Formats: sequence, C-alpha cells, structure tokens
Amino acid sequence: MSQNDSKLLKKVFRCLGSWFTLKGLQTGDQSLQILLNCIFQVLVNPDSPNSIHDAASDALCSALVVVEDTCNHQVLAPVLFQGVYTLVDTYNISVAREDTDKSVSYCRVFTELAESFLDEMVTSPNVGFGNLQTLDLLLICVGHHDFEVAEITFNLWYRLSEMLYKRNDDSLNNIFEPYIQRLIVALCRHCQLDPDHEGVPEEGDDFSEFRRRVSDLIKDVVFIIGSSKCFQQMFENLCCQGNLATWDTTEASLFIMGAVAKSIIPEENRIVPQTVEAILNLPETSHLAVRYTSTYLLGELCDWIEKHPQYLDPTLNFLLSCLQKKPLSTVAATALQNICSTCKKQMGAHFNGLLQIIQALDTFSISNEAAVGLLRGTALILGQMPLDKITNGLMELCKTQMLPLSSLLKEEKSNIKEGTKSDPAVWLDRIAAIFRHTTPTITNGQTHPCQPVVEKVWPLLSETCNKYQSDVRIIERCCRCIRFAVRCVGKQSASLLEPLVTQMVQIYQIHQHSCFLYLGSVLVDEYGSEPGCVQGLLDMLQAFCGPAFRLLESSDGLRNYPDTVDDLFRL
Repeated sequence: MSQNDSKLLKKVFRCLGSWFTLKGLQTGDQSLQILLNCIFQVLVNPDSPNSIHDAASDALCSALVVVEDTCNHQVLAPVLFQGVYTLVDTYNISVAREDTDKSVSYCRVFTELAESFLDEMVTSPNVGFGNLQTLDLLLICVGHHDFEVAEITFNLWYRLSEMLYKRNDDSLNNIFEPYIQRLIVALCRHCQLDPDHEGVPEEGDDFSEFRRRVSDLIKDVVFIIGSSKCFQQMFENLCCQGNLATWDTTEASLFIMGAVAKSIIPEENRIVPQTVEAILNLPETSHLAVRYTSTYLLGELCDWIEKHPQYLDPTLNFLLSCLQKKPLSTVAATALQNICSTCKKQMGAHFNGLLQIIQALDTFSISNEAAVGLLRGTALILGQMPLDKITNGLMELCKTQMLPLSSLLKEEKSNIKEGTKSDPAVWLDRIAAIFRHTTPTITNGQTHPCQPVVEKVWPLLSETCNKYQSDVRIIERCCRCIRFAVRCVGKQSASLLEPLVTQMVQIYQIHQHSCFLYLGSVLVDEYGSEPGCVQGLLDMLQAFCGPAFRLLESSDGLRNYPDTVDDLFRL
C-alpha cells in the first residue's frame, strides 16, 4: 500500500467514524458493507500500519455504539457481531509480538461489542447476540500482561453488575458466576507486586491507583458469586500453592480478600477463622508487604470479629505490635479504628489501654488521618461506658491534644508548617473528632458527663480564635471544633453562649470568616427554642448582617463569596 493510499484510507475511516457518531448513515445500505469489509481487512491483518489500525478501530467502535439499538439496525448488527469475532487470532498475535498499542485497540473493540449487546446477554444469555462468548473475549483481554489493557473492560463489568443487581435473580447470577470468578482470579494476578519490591505497597503511583480501582470493582461485582465464595477461592489458591507460594502471590490474594471482607456474613466459621489464625501467627520474617496487607485485612474483618469475641484480644495485641513498627503503624491505626468502631460495646474493658496508646500517639509514625480515626474509634467506645466514667475518660482524651495546642499558643512567633505538630489545625481536628463521636445516652434531667470537659476546653479554643483570627484555615477548624463541642452537650453548653457570641461578633467585624455565620446557625438550632436566648441570638444576627452585606455589596461580591451567601442564608 502506497503512502498516499494509507493517508486516504485513514481519512475515509475517520470520516466514516464521524458519520456513525452523528448517526447520519442509513445502516441498512448495502454499499456500507464495502467500507466495513475494508475495516475488517485492516484489523485482521497483523501487519497493518498502526495509524491505519487506530483509525479502523475508532470507526468500528463508533459503529458498535450505534448498533446498541439493535432493533433499528438489523442489517448492521450481525455484520459487526460476526466481524468482531474474527479478530481474536489477530489480537493473540499482537500479544505475542508485545504490540500493546494494537492490543489496546482490539480490547476497545471487544469491550464496545460487549457494551452494545449487554442487554441481550442479560435478557437472553447464549441466544443470538446474547452469546456469552463475548465475555470470553473480554476475559482474554483481562489476561493481558499489561494492567492498563485489563482496565479498559472495567466499565462493562460495572454495567453488568448493575443490571444483575436490579434483576435480583439467583438463577441469572449463576449463569454469570463462572465469568466473574475468572475475572477475579485474573485481577488478582494483576495486583501482584513486583517480586523484587521491598517494603509496604506504595501509594500514589499508577499501580496503586489500579489496585484501588480493582478493589472497588470487586466490591461491586462480588455479590454475583457471593463474598464468602470469593474469600474461599482466594484462601484455597493460597492453600493449593502451599510452601511454593511466593510472597507476592500471597499478598495479592490477601488484598483481594480484603476487598470483600466486610461483605462476609459474620456467621462464617470455616474459612475466616483459619485466615485470622494464620494472620495472627505470621512470622516476623514475613515480607513487609504481606504483613501490611494482612493488617489491613484484619481491620476489614471487624464485623466478623465482633461476632467472634474470642479473637478480639489476640487481634488487639497483634495490632498494637504493628502500631510500634513504623512501616505498619498507619495501617494498624486504621485497622484499630475499625475494630473500635464496630466492637465498641466489647471494647469498654480496653479503654485504658487505648488511652495509653493515644497518649503515646505521636511516638508512632502514623498519619494525621489515622490518628484522627483512632481518636474517633476511642471516643465511640467512651460513649458506651457508664456515665460516671465518661467525664474523666473524656478529659484524659482531650488533655493529650490540649497540651501541645496550649504550647503553640504560648509561642510568640508562629512558624506553622501545615499538617505537622506545629499546625494548630492538627490538634483542633483531633479535639473535634473526640467531641463529635462521644455520644453517651442521656435521659431528661441528667447532667451531661461531657459538660465539665467542654467548659474546660472552651478557654483554650477561645484563645486560639483570638491568636489566629486572621488565618481562615485555622479559624474554620476552630469553629468546627466548637460546633461539635456544642452539639455534644446540647443546651447544657449554655454557659458558653454569651462569651462565644461576643467573641464571634467582635472578630467578624474585622475578619469576615463565613464559618462564624455557620456556627451562629448551629447556636440558633440549639438555643432558638429557649425564650431567654432569642433576643441575644437576634442581636448576633444583626451584628453579623452589617459586615456580611458590605462584603456582598462589593464588586462581584455574590460571586466571590459564595460561602458567605450560603451560611448567611442558613443563619
């Protein structure tokens, strides 16, 4: 083929693809068959130039989108359906030659075929256009050595999952079960880390993002085969390999098990106990990535552990050990948070131990997010304890966060590095998490056990507002903290109302932070029904309105200050 012929053919294919996209063709026209034959001739030829191959693939994908409405394209649909099936051998040649660009093009075509005839596959499996060999084509692509090829098919599996879920038909699920099983096994292979990888699985790169998307997909489709069956399938894969199992295959199987762990029925008592026992007895010599993913899996099994309390103490001991190892500390803290949140009733006896961990929190190398999560879990446990123990427990929890914040307030020069211990927002977020999740049950007439702690914390929060009043980020975190403190004790925070409103109004005259307006609306929610508070709240609104209206009346004020608009309207 001459260079001019190649250029012309490429233009023809692109033009044809555009007409398909615009739905401007009479697809029953026999003359169209000539152009389609030309497309398939290019695609079945493994030596076609890449540029022409791409143009032919694009045009074919556009045509396949059109025939999703098979009733109106009864001539074109069978031509495309049968034609695409002829491309399997050429796809295999592209894989053998490691021509990934062509493999990607074929995968796009196979996926578009499946998308177009998905309704037929679900409504009449293995009949006509519902031939499930189409899914075999996709699974061939999922088996490609490059995970980016496999990922092209993901949307089809999501759509299939959605359709089967809506139908809620076990007999239909059984038909598709073998395909989902093969999908999960193939994805498990793709999730294997490099055999020479050292340390824990990395975050933030393309491969970690792919693993995250695999986890999301498996969570979506696993109901078709059942979570327990999937979990068992991965466990048996490990058992079959025995001593021959490499660390990377073990870690990948554990990763897939972690994706479905929360969906397993808590009554499962055959495979999960063996898995938990194996994790709890992992030797110290195990690869760090295996220990990391095993720790994550334990946290995901929190619902199961709640129903099997005999595993609670050994699990806590295991997580505490991991917490003290720098590479495992963050994942251990997250797992511990899951256990605390789910097993909060059984965890009351362990509160003092958790408190010791909280007091030593900053000696562990855990992220701020994990630290906040651990405080959240501990606060949930505290809320379930007897009322006479909550005040002291809450005070101890808050004190650990108040001391470093107090030290920052005493510094004459603030050298704030966001997200570090020199950042007041770090400590404010932690205090906010404590108040937000400490929710004891109080009957009418009882003094709220958190009230003395809120009153103790308030002067520190007030001082923080004063010192950092020009820093909107810190002020927003401070208002959030005050909001959860007020919500925690409700109307029993009345002693704070006057000094809080006075300070908010004073700062708002200088710095129009919209979070003060939002906090004002929270106070109205809590105290608006109290006759003695109504006038004070109206005065607060009046004081806010002047500066707020001046802000909004400025040039493009409504566009530049949308938060002020929202929060003022809410107030």
